[in-house]
Amino acid sequence: MPFFKSLPDDAGPPSVFTKYPEIYGPWSKMSQALMNGASPLSQGERELILAYAAGVAGCKFVYIAHSEAAYAWGIENGVIDRLLENPGTAPVEARLKPLLAYVRKLALTPGEMSQADADAVFAAGWNEQALHDAIAVTARAAFMQRLVEGHGFTPMTRAAAVKRAKSRVERGYVNLYPAFREDK
Repeated sequence: MPFFKSLPDDAGPPSVFTKYPEIYGPWSKMSQALMNGASPLSQGERELILAYAAGVAGCKFVYIAHSEAAYAWGIENGVIDRLLENPGTAPVEARLKPLLAYVRKLALTPGEMSQADADAVFAAGWNEQALHDAIAVTARAAFMQRLVEGHGFTPMTRAAAVKRAKSRVERGYVNLYPAFREDK
């Protein structure tokens, strides 16, 4: 149940986004560009990174929502759970592992990032834009975690997350929220 009495029991980010459109309209546009714009990372990989960053940080709400979005984009169902259990043995492409190690460290101990962490990503064949995008997606996960935890939102069910993920894939981030829809 949310901490704010003005919000419904099943409130989530859309409740806050539509209440404060001057803040979250630009946020939704940034999210659209980051998650669905041009990038060396696929949309599925970006959703995987977001879900993974949230999962390692312990945010069930964001983890559930974005793992289902990753699966909707074609990431193998259950792979993010396996990454959280054991990143070394999870069935992901070998070149993703250094990038995910970077994301994990950035999510858990950002003050300990080093040139060696970035160099491992570059050695795996990723360019600077790919690393930037992974950093920005990890930062987005942290923001969303604080938004949902700070408001006291209850994580949605997997079934609700699957439905939401389908809308996210079909509509994108801006058109997901009625107040910001560009496809009217």
